Amino acid sequence: MNIEHRNNVTVTGNPQGPTVVLAHGFGCDQNMWRLTVPALVEDYRVVLFDYVGSGRADASAFTEDRYASLHGYARDVVEVCEAFDLQDAVFVGHSVSAMIGVLAADMAPERIGALVMVAPSPRYIDDDGYRGGFSAEDIDELLASLESNYLGWSAAMAPVIMGNTERPELGEELKNSFCATDPDMARVFARTTFLSDSRNDLQGVRVPTLVLECTQDVIAPREVGAFVHQSIPGSTLVTLDATGHCPHLSAPEATNEAITAFLADLR
Repeated sequence: MNIEHRNNVTVTGNPQGPTVVLAHGFGCDQNMWRLTVPALVEDYRVVLFDYVGSGRADASAFTEDRYASLHGYARDVVEVCEAFDLQDAVFVGHSVSAMIGVLAADMAPERIGALVMVAPSPRYIDDDGYRGGFSAEDIDELLASLESNYLGWSAAMAPVIMGNTERPELGEELKNSFCATDPDMARVFARTTFLSDSRNDLQGVRVPTLVLECTQDVIAPREVGAFVHQSIPGSTLVTLDATGHCPHLSAPEATNEAITAFLADLR
C-alpha cells in the first residue's frame, strides 16, 4: 500500500534540514499544526500525516484489530518513517500521540532521535499513588456517552478539552474536527486512548525528550506532566504560559518557542 496516500502524508520545509514529524491527537488531523509549521519550515524538513481513521487518511486501511492498541498507531508512524527513509527524526506528538511516539521510538530507534511531548498522558485513570485526572467511572461514562451519541459528545466535550472559554472559536474548531471523524473509527481510537496505560514504557525512553504541559489542563493535569518528566531519564519539563489541552492552537507562540529552543539545542 502507498503509505503517502494511506496516511495523507505532507512534506514541506527545508529539504536539507533535520526532520521534524508532527503527529496529531485523538479526533484531530494534521491541520491542527498549521500554526506551528511556519515556525519550522525555514530550518527543518517537516513531515505531517493523519493516522488511519483520522483526517484524510485512507479509511479503507482501518481495521479494529490493528487500531485497538496504541501499537497499531505506532506502526503507522514507523511505516511513514520507513517510506520516507527518515533517520533520527524529532517526533512531536500531541496528547495520545506523545505515547505513540514513545512506542514508535522503541520499535524503530534508528528512525526517531528525539521526542517532544505536548500535553502527554501515559494513563488517564487515577491509580494508587498516581493521578491521571479521571476515575474509572469517569472514563466509563465518557466512553458510553461517546458511543451512544458521538456528535453530541463532541459538541459537549470539545470546549471542555480546549479550555480558553473566552475564545469559543477554538472549541468550535475542535468540535468540527471531532465531528469530521467517522464515529465508528473514533470509538475505537477513544477506547484505545482513554483505557491505555503506557507508564512503564516511559522508563525505556533513551532519546532527548521535551515535555510540554499547560498551567491548567483537564485532560492532562500538571501531576501528569511531573510524572512523565520524572519517568523519562534526562527529560526537560516546560510549563507553558497556556491553558487547555491544545496549546499549539491556543498559545502557538509559547509552544513554538519551546519547541524551536529544544530543536536548536539538538543541532
